[in-house]
Amino acid sequence: MTRAGLSPLAWLDEVERQRRADGLRRSLRTRTPVGAELDLASNDYLGLSQHPAVIEGGVSALRTWGAGSTGSRLVTGNTELHEGFERALAEFVGAESALVFSSGYTANLGAVVALSGAGSLLVSDALTHASLVDACRLSRARVVVTPHRDVAAVEAALAARTEERAVVLTDSVFSADGVLAPMRALHDVCRRHGALLIVDEAHGLGVRGDGGRGLLHEVGLAGAPDVVMTTTLSKALGSQGGVVLGPTVVRDHLIDAARPFIFDTGLAPAAVGAAWAALEVLIAEPWRAQAVLDRAAELASVCAVDERPESAVVSVILGEPEVAFGAALACLDRGLRVGCFRPPTVPVGTSRLRLTARASLTGDEMTLARAVLTDALSALA
Repeated sequence: MTRAGLSPLAWLDEVERQRRADGLRRSLRTRTPVGAELDLASNDYLGLSQHPAVIEGGVSALRTWGAGSTGSRLVTGNTELHEGFERALAEFVGAESALVFSSGYTANLGAVVALSGAGSLLVSDALTHASLVDACRLSRARVVVTPHRDVAAVEAALAARTEERAVVLTDSVFSADGVLAPMRALHDVCRRHGALLIVDEAHGLGVRGDGGRGLLHEVGLAGAPDVVMTTTLSKALGSQGGVVLGPTVVRDHLIDAARPFIFDTGLAPAAVGAAWAALEVLIAEPWRAQAVLDRAAELASVCAVDERPESAVVSVILGEPEVAFGAALACLDRGLRVGCFRPPTVPVGTSRLRLTARASLTGDEMTLARAVLTDALSALA
């Protein structure tokens, strides 16, 4: 058959066949407004997405500002609500300024690309979030990917560089296994070599640090002039959106140079209002941050995970994709929804159940989780 007779999408049939053979085919799982299962898969770490005050914050913003922001923040999409929330969040985490984006993904794209570019070096941990990986690809900078949490490799890359500018990228809490970045050591290396440190606190905000102020605050790097923090509003704050926090000069530069900020419609007012309300709940109830870690420790104990979790994430490595997927389905059949991470999200041979603790888990819910997880994991022995 000539090329003219072939569908330009015919190659997808073979791709899907191979994915199914490898146990890596994904599908969307629809949930109802009132979940029938106990959820240990979401990133709603503080249990705030359904909090009455948070919902009211979104509704109030919706009534005041309308359903959409109506345009780019440089045109009509910048409101008093956006700027008020930016000031409140910056004060909370100890940053000089903040700039809200439409998502955590676009916040990372905007920050990394605008602060690097051709003629600079990006040094990125091998397990950084996909948004940071994509930012590296878009940056036109030279990129060095270092082994996971390997500070010596970061130092070697910085020491060997010929570029004038360098940026080091890391998650504060790595999303697949919940471990922490060696933050102080990374910063020390960056300072010795005149490099900027960009830290994605998506899984640190609300969980680590005094009252949930993040890992940067916990290790004494909040407000450091050579550190930029990014985060999302869709996890601990239970809403939607992303933020870049750091020196005012960075905020000013991003407004001029960050394409995901300049050309994207501003975050919807309802999302901003809900996130601000969630921040106020966290400030008033700082116990929520420690409650997440305590619940994570209980889940780890049930699953015979040796080390106490450092975040809301409990990673139960089972090996092959089919094993992990089967265990996740067994839990779902018993009324417990858990995450299932398979390649390429995690390395080959490390497919896993990914459990996420929540500050609002009740005693009855923990009893159910304990029973279901014990049975599902015992069946694999």
